[in-house]
Amino acid sequence: MSKTIQGKVFVLDDNIDTDQIIPAEYLTLVPSKPDEYEKLGSYAMIGLPDRYDRFIAEGESKTVYSIIVAGENFGCGSSREHAPIALGAAGLDAVVAQSYARIFFRNCAATGELYPWESVERLVDVFKTGEEATIDFDNNVIINETTGKTFVLQSLGDVRPVIDAGGLFAYARQTGMIPSRV
Repeated sequence: MSKTIQGKVFVLDDNIDTDQIIPAEYLTLVPSKPDEYEKLGSYAMIGLPDRYDRFIAEGESKTVYSIIVAGENFGCGSSREHAPIALGAAGLDAVVAQSYARIFFRNCAATGELYPWESVERLVDVFKTGEEATIDFDNNVIINETTGKTFVLQSLGDVRPVIDAGGLFAYARQTGMIPSRV
């Protein structure tokens, strides 16, 4: 099935940790409750240093960005699954990073919230926040629509169908690994 993600890019540096993605004070929110899921999303990236633009505009609950382009070690820090959930609840579709903290990558797949693409080269130096981009799943590339340049991404491999299904449990039900809910 052909798939693309298109939208504005939010650019971040190396070592963006889970405290910056969603500070610990918001971990009391329960993502399985729809109103708390939405509230959790409204706090996504609130822990970023002031040198960054706001990820979610003042008074809004969703971001205008579809894709984060980041450097190395994205999602480092704690093992909180709230981090990819907060980003997904904010309206983000994908992160394209040079590398990930292993647990963040795994939590993206387990929750089904985000597609965690790995870039072949360092993209934070060639994208600017606010530029338009397209991720082409069939060709494993990200296209900077503002500059017209195309960059290769690592394949999502076996992670893609899990995220497509909506997370690990949804995938297990879909494939018959566990019984479907009645």
